[in-house]
Parts: sequence; structure tokens; C-alpha cells
Amino acid sequence: MKQKLMWVAWPSFLMAGVLELLVFAVVDPESLHWFGQPFDMPRQAVYSLGFFVFWLSVSISGALTLLLAKSPDEVNQPPL
Repeated sequence: MKQKLMWVAWPSFLMAGVLELLVFAVVDPESLHWFGQPFDMPRQAVYSLGFFVFWLSVSISGALTLLLAKSPDEVNQPPL
């Protein structure tokens, strides 16, 4: 289980860093708006929040890939 967690967590961490660089090279955090209102958070908070959102989304993608790669016998096994 720990090995599969790292198969998802480490690559998603790296890709979250890449996405962070790409998105915030184009988008200025101070020019963001949420429901028509200015986003009142410091730059560092927006960068951190963006990183964790990217990390979560890429992690979900990786976890779904691992789930779909299982054979039907592995999926239908009763828990230990």
C-alpha cells in the first residue's frame, strides 16, 4: 500500500510544481477575481493554494489510473 501511495504522490508532487510554474508564469495572483470580487489573499497564499489544488487533482488522476489498471480479480477480492 505504501509503495502504491508513493507511485501516486511523488509524480503528482512533481507535476504540481510544473503546473504551478506554467500557470503562474502567465497569471498574476493579484489580478484574480472570485465571483466578480477581487481575490483578497496575499500572493504566497494564492501560490500555495494553487499548488495544493494542482497536487490534489493530479493525485486523483494517478489514483484512478492505478485503480483502472487492476484486473477484475484484484478488484473483486474481499478485504483482508
